[in-house]
Amino acid sequence: MWHKKIHSQWLILLVWIALGLSLRLTNLTAKPPWIDEFATLVFSLGNSFKVVPLDRAIATDVLLQPLQVNPGAGIADVIHTLLTEDIHPPLYFILAHLWMKLFPSDGGFVSLFAGRSLPALFGAISIPCVYALGRLAFRSRLVGQLAAAMMAVSPYGIFMAQEARHYTLVMLWVIASCACLVIATRHIQNRTQLPLWIGISWVVINALGVATHYFFTLTLCAEAVALILVAWRVQSGGQGGSVASSSLSSPSPPLPISPSPWYPIYAVAIGTFLVSIVWLPVFLQNKSGGPLTEWIQGSRQGIAWISPIFQALAAWITMIYLLPVESPNLAIMIASGLVMLVLLIWGAPILTRGLKIQLKHSENGLMTQVLAGVVVSAIALFFIFTYFLGIDLTRGARYNFVYFPIAIVLVGASLAVCRKTPYVGFTKISGKKAVEIILSLGFVSAITVVSNLGYQKYYRPDLFLPVIQQNSQSPVLIATTHKTLAQTGEMMGLAREFKTQNSTPPLFFLAHQDKNSQTSTTTLQNTLKELPRPLDLWLVNFHAPIPEEVKNCVTQTKSLPAINGYEYKLYHCRKN
Repeated sequence: MWHKKIHSQWLILLVWIALGLSLRLTNLTAKPPWIDEFATLVFSLGNSFKVVPLDRAIATDVLLQPLQVNPGAGIADVIHTLLTEDIHPPLYFILAHLWMKLFPSDGGFVSLFAGRSLPALFGAISIPCVYALGRLAFRSRLVGQLAAAMMAVSPYGIFMAQEARHYTLVMLWVIASCACLVIATRHIQNRTQLPLWIGISWVVINALGVATHYFFTLTLCAEAVALILVAWRVQSGGQGGSVASSSLSSPSPPLPISPSPWYPIYAVAIGTFLVSIVWLPVFLQNKSGGPLTEWIQGSRQGIAWISPIFQALAAWITMIYLLPVESPNLAIMIASGLVMLVLLIWGAPILTRGLKIQLKHSENGLMTQVLAGVVVSAIALFFIFTYFLGIDLTRGARYNFVYFPIAIVLVGASLAVCRKTPYVGFTKISGKKAVEIILSLGFVSAITVVSNLGYQKYYRPDLFLPVIQQNSQSPVLIATTHKTLAQTGEMMGLAREFKTQNSTPPLFFLAHQDKNSQTSTTTLQNTLKELPRPLDLWLVNFHAPIPEEVKNCVTQTKSLPAINGYEYKLYHCRKN
């Protein structure tokens, strides 16, 4: 009987893994890549954005040249181009470089499936990993299974896994590092020393995390806060449950804490600091970080003071469910928003109650506090960066990877309590039925993401291409101002869409812009004088004065649709 139960547990976990992998691979290449994904593909190939000519009209294939497979490029090229043109550490890009070599090219260009399949695979691996963390922290297979189920269908998790980026890999390091934190907490609680191999593994995991994404240091800071919480709890004499539950029992004098359990923790902290600080000179030396991160920087005025709160709330909700709020049908979009609001009102008290019960549990209370401490501390850091340092981390939902897997484990712990409760919520349905509803909503949410009805890409060249085709019969020149590789990526999205659809390719013009915006105007002016007419000029994200030469063209007066990521104007130039 015992063996049958174990067998069924593994079988259920395999179902969650298969479901999660299937969802992450569904329509994997249906959405067009955007700027950040182009950066991943180009740097992982060992190529450079600098080969794209500026200040002159270029063909589509010239703009897409950085996406061409380069058999001669190696890992050294990946590291060099990444550290000189981007702001991220190289570990994931090295792995992606090796991974993409396993796939054939797509007409000489890198395969989008190759670029996105590795994050999808890492995303699927996170499912058994959160199971292991949930079971380790709460000593409960049920918590592990529910955490794995939620990770399998989480719309946020699927969104992250379908991006050709490094976030799903760093989430694995977050899970592994927090697993070490859980083990360390138990040793501190029992006043025993952390085994040497655990300490070394913890430092190695932290080193790999920082080498994957610098924001992993936010997870490390949150873990440090959680350890301070552990020290306070143990010093105050609490062994398992919450402070509130401990105060209900007969008072006992504080237990003296031996310094010996902390020595390995101190060693891990020092080791982690050393393996992290080695990246500081690289980070400071890379001067490209400023322009590339301008979009999350800036002062706040008016309603902008409260927008981070709503941005953060939206990210938290979509970790669990997301209905088609980005549907092209307005009625569906409004109905989805209202249903999500009702679900939030219904579900939030259920999850909160489950966590409160876990906090009072004699065995799980401290672990709940530790994991919740990591999540709350990470969120607090986000708001500190946002409101005090002027860096709005809430604008990028993807940055929540620093605590997302831990939040999912806590949701699994809460649902485990809910499942054993006779009645929950104001609807008075059974706890088991409530868990089934939440998991079903998660599956519907997953379908929403893979169907492109939620978590759409920030740039939509697939919608812009038909607009150009319908309004231009003459040869087309698409011009933009250029500051960093971000603008190159914006135009790459359009160029790739033209190539994918076998549409008549336009010419592109990237007018490099320095502190004087007039330089972009001048270079475009000179180029327009040389190009034959008729010509349709599309100024796309062109942030400079309009050239005098354009005044000889006819401005498009018909109203054209708004397209995510592209602000544009159309001019019909008929005479030389």
